[in-house]
Amino acid sequence: MKDIRWGIIGVGNVTERKSGPAFYKIGHSSLVAVMRRDEAKAKDFAKRHNVEKYYTNADDLIDDREVDAIYVATPPSSHKEYTIKALQAGKPVYVEKPMAMDYSECLEMIEAAKEAGMKLFVAYYRRALPYFQKVKELLDSGAIGKVTTVDIKLIRAAGEADKDINTQPWRVKKEIAGDGYFFDLAPHTLDILDFLLGEIEDAKGYAENIGGYYSVSDTISAILKFKSGAIGTGLWSFISPKEAEQDTVTLTGDKGCLKFNTFSFQPIALIAGDRVEYYETEQPEHIQQPLIQSIVDELRGVGSCPSTGISGARTSHIMDLITKKG
Repeated sequence: MKDIRWGIIGVGNVTERKSGPAFYKIGHSSLVAVMRRDEAKAKDFAKRHNVEKYYTNADDLIDDREVDAIYVATPPSSHKEYTIKALQAGKPVYVEKPMAMDYSECLEMIEAAKEAGMKLFVAYYRRALPYFQKVKELLDSGAIGKVTTVDIKLIRAAGEADKDINTQPWRVKKEIAGDGYFFDLAPHTLDILDFLLGEIEDAKGYAENIGGYYSVSDTISAILKFKSGAIGTGLWSFISPKEAEQDTVTLTGDKGCLKFNTFSFQPIALIAGDRVEYYETEQPEHIQQPLIQSIVDELRGVGSCPSTGISGARTSHIMDLITKKG
């Protein structure tokens, strides 16, 4: 492909700033059609982003001959359906994370891509961000030696909307999003660790609902085993008090340690003997843009994307193991 004409299925919040504008701001890429079931909202998005066509039915967008590739930006419950339909229509797909509701759905999507001879990418965009590229650079340079342990902590307070069944977001509804905020947020960390350290070989965990605000898990702990030999622990809580909030990942090696964040992008800290250094990176205006650029490059045959259906499925498999679905 010389130029990639994109269609988006599901123009909700994530497409307003994080991803949507990137499709028409980068080179050799354009956004030609969008879809949302609410016609007024689809029309409004199209008007504000200068998109020529909008649809209320996903099949119509998939069948549009002027759409070369499709971005599936709906909640996880419909990822498999729309992805497979698009692939079977002969169109490469970029699908939001988590890739699907569980690992078995991911495998179906991978098989559909293989049968159709189409590319499949997943929105684990941190792999392409300068922040995590810097962490990888430090690791690859041997700054902390061989990584031996990993410690993850994501502690957040429950929002007011979480506490009222009438206002609860779709992310805590099992039939739409899987196992709550863990399925929404934890995969970013698990995937970036796969990128930085290599595959996670095995995982065990406990997932409980302690707060009682909704039916899905709100407190999760895990033990991780990496193929490299490193051992990791993880703790995710979405019902803690504000003063306890935390977002940290600590990698300890035989020569030092690295500390960074998954979401807050605080300076990366390198501590090795007498060496204490901090690194800051600038985040792009549209946080998915670097990864989307890599997808366009791969589709044009001039580069490669670091987040594929294969890597995305690995993260879903680990989440299933932690929550005892695997």
